[in-house]
Amino acid sequence: MESVWDYPRPPRLEPVSQQLEVIFNGKTVARTTHGYRVLETSHPPVYYFPPADVDLTTLASAEGRSWCEFKGLALYWAVEVDGKTADKAAWCYPNPTEPYSAISGFYAFYASRVDQCKVGGELVRAQPGDFYGGWITSDIVGPFKGIPGSRHW
Repeated sequence: MESVWDYPRPPRLEPVSQQLEVIFNGKTVARTTHGYRVLETSHPPVYYFPPADVDLTTLASAEGRSWCEFKGLALYWAVEVDGKTADKAAWCYPNPTEPYSAISGFYAFYASRVDQCKVGGELVRAQPGDFYGGWITSDIVGPFKGIPGSRHW
């Protein structure tokens, strides 16, 4: 078991060899065994997919940007499959800061905005509150930041 309270701050970036998968409207839009995860105190891991392992035809630029104090500027993407759209379901850091340069142009997905996300074949649960986009698996324990009342922990 991994406790999110044992994760570091600033966050740690590490490679993931387990298969990661995102499914939307019956289509696999991303699948990789060459992903990364970002581990930050109090947050479930956020998984990043290399662009070569994402069906880029399913992504469309979405409005909005955000700023991470560690990784920099994030851009958002809608996922569109056969007429169904999930707005701002994915994001990427086109030019992250140096400690996170390995995920430059990689895509992360909100588990709550697509139909399924999997790590090693296990269906994940979305991080409560949806702000951080973490994926919860059976080997990750909290409490997790994002639940009501936790924004300023």
